[in-house]
Amino acid sequence: MKLFISYAWTSNAHREWVNLLAVHLKAVGYEVLIDADVNYSDSLNGFMRLATDSDRVLLVVDENYVERADNSPTSGVGVETRWLSSVFAAKPQGWLGILFKGNPKTTLPKWLAEEKPRGFDFNADPAQGWFPGSAQVEELWRWIEGLPGRRDSETTVAMLRARARRLEKIDTLRNPGNWYSPAPTGEILFDYEWAPGETYVLGHGEYCFGFMASERSGDVVAVYSDPVKAVGISRGGRPFSGAAEDYLIPGRVVDARPGDAVLLLSEHGALCWIDLLDVTPTEDGDQYRRPSVKFRYEILLAS
Repeated sequence: MKLFISYAWTSNAHREWVNLLAVHLKAVGYEVLIDADVNYSDSLNGFMRLATDSDRVLLVVDENYVERADNSPTSGVGVETRWLSSVFAAKPQGWLGILFKGNPKTTLPKWLAEEKPRGFDFNADPAQGWFPGSAQVEELWRWIEGLPGRRDSETTVAMLRARARRLEKIDTLRNPGNWYSPAPTGEILFDYEWAPGETYVLGHGEYCFGFMASERSGDVVAVYSDPVKAVGISRGGRPFSGAAEDYLIPGRVVDARPGDAVLLLSEHGALCWIDLLDVTPTEDGDQYRRPSVKFRYEILLAS
């Protein structure tokens, strides 16, 4: 998006303000043409051709700009006015916008008086404690991007409700309390892709365990030791004999499938068995299906 800014050299402070505006617009990714960037050894006519070929033209109109546009045809503003007015009629609606600053009556140059281009009021009133802010900046951005101006009627009650539902849904999914079971035993269907940190918290206090899973392939899931001290696995289910801790490994992850039993070691040294009942892989297609794992768990309170 190429933007040309036309303004009057009213004062050093005004020039500084306009140049700062240009710098900010460049910083967010727009290509900005402004006379401060012109090498006057080059053709000014060539520069003006670039200006009139810009996607957007912004006039920073203070009272001095109006005076120069109307009465000083050989001034910089006068020359720009001649070029811009010569192509204005052929340009699409919204090509030219007006930023009013130091112009409390929002007076337009004569050549634009009947055109009523989109305007942005950046006039300040220090006596009343009023200064342009984010609302004015957003209006300027919407014009540059070709979006409609903000109106109260633009955001309907239905749209506000839909937005609120989206926000509530995400807040709910991010709430760790919805991914927590304090009971010592239970059965869980875990949509791990949606859980914070892909982790379901089981138990409480010294008997607190984090079951962290991610998708591998097919009916295999990876179970991690990140939220606990260690993990282990018993293929084909829990062992009938031997000490449970013998199945722990020093590594970070075990790969498990339905029928396997995963062992978790808490930071306090307690143990919890996870019996994998079912694994649902991601399914892409007409109807997306999230990956999930169904498991039964038992915290070994005597461990």
